[in-house]
Amino acid sequence: MSNRREFIKRSGQAAAIGAMVTGAARQAHAAEDNTIQIALVGCGGRGTGAAQNALSVDNGPIKLVAMADVFEKNLRNKYEALHGVKKFQARVDVPEERRFLGFEAYREAMDCLRPGDIVILATPPAFRWVQYKYAIEKGLNVFMEKPVTIDGPTSLRMLDINKKAVEKNLKVAVGLMCRHCRGRRELFDRIQDGQIGELNMLRAYRLAGPTASAAVMPKPDGISELMYQIKNFHGFLWLSGGAVSDFLIHNIDEGCWMKNDWPVKAMASGGRHYRGEHIDQNFDSYAMEFTFADGAKLMVDGRTIPGCKQEFATFAHGSKGSAIVSTAGHLPAKSRIFKNQDMRPENMTWEFPQPEPNPYQLEWDDLIAAVRNDETYNEVERGVMASAVASLGRMAAHTGQEITLDQFLNCEHEFAPGIESLTLDGPSPLQANAEGKYPVPMPGLVKKQEYLT
Repeated sequence: MSNRREFIKRSGQAAAIGAMVTGAARQAHAAEDNTIQIALVGCGGRGTGAAQNALSVDNGPIKLVAMADVFEKNLRNKYEALHGVKKFQARVDVPEERRFLGFEAYREAMDCLRPGDIVILATPPAFRWVQYKYAIEKGLNVFMEKPVTIDGPTSLRMLDINKKAVEKNLKVAVGLMCRHCRGRRELFDRIQDGQIGELNMLRAYRLAGPTASAAVMPKPDGISELMYQIKNFHGFLWLSGGAVSDFLIHNIDEGCWMKNDWPVKAMASGGRHYRGEHIDQNFDSYAMEFTFADGAKLMVDGRTIPGCKQEFATFAHGSKGSAIVSTAGHLPAKSRIFKNQDMRPENMTWEFPQPEPNPYQLEWDDLIAAVRNDETYNEVERGVMASAVASLGRMAAHTGQEITLDQFLNCEHEFAPGIESLTLDGPSPLQANAEGKYPVPMPGLVKKQEYLT
């Protein structure tokens, strides 16, 4: 069975293979046509945002040529939204016959592309491994939204699928755009250089009001159980991993990045306080303590309760000083270093100059540059690890147990086994009870996550 050490070792081996790939495996467009074609799979807000960033890259011809979704309204509205932007009109070439609807639509959209083109995977995370596997078989470069996995089995499966992507020298980006932030990158280098001493504690917060996409109201008439859950996927663990995997992953990832390590274990708490009529599976508060191999801690607090203090930030504390990793959400980071633990302006020794570039755009600038220059570029291993650590924190909170990363990766429970065989008119893997409600975590009473499906 795979454990954490083997997992990371395999990740390193995959990266090494990528570095040694010869020109024979290069993905290149024909000399007479260097247009990069893009297919958008998943036409929600994030997929559309990714498409906008892609079409904004200005280092050569690029076109959106196909779109896919399971909701006709999404296809129509997002096409009109993209084509309606004047600067994109010449780059959006998606006639009716290249707008695909249904569970097989992802295949049809990718079939419109040539090897070396790019597919955007922005469907609920449960479908990620299925669609990624097909993209790699087709020889496509990939941009995939985070998280990329939500449980142990799919984490290991994604890594295995990615071996083929590395062998083919395909370029793969994961939507953890904070890693492309220039301010955070410089801060990382300074922390690794020892400017705040030994890094022994990090803390991160995403404290906000209720999030409509994660706080789900009862199913209305006129929509199937399956389609209702897909429409509200942030509220259902089998589809997204829930609020933790989706909303806290950025803070968790940038904390682990600054530490330059992944934690070995986690303990956590959380609860459902003001749920009203909401029937989703999320807690509305999470408090997580991650422990690294050297004993350092990463503390992560998430809350979606109205009327409370709001904060969206990550901080690092070292033996010689401290640092603000980010204080304004995802952008701008406003990264800074202080000579002690008192983060007042008079104690500041460095700050990244403002204004700073938008990391949502930077991740696409970097990906397209890698495609055009045939640079080794694959973010899957760290994307899987960030997703696994986020899920580890969720699992610790939902079960009330201290759980190691090894235990999480080796846990055989898969939230949606057989998802590749789902059909639009078939049943959902998760069924409501007679009252129209779904299983919710009961820490301490139920100590395994299987009951949540």
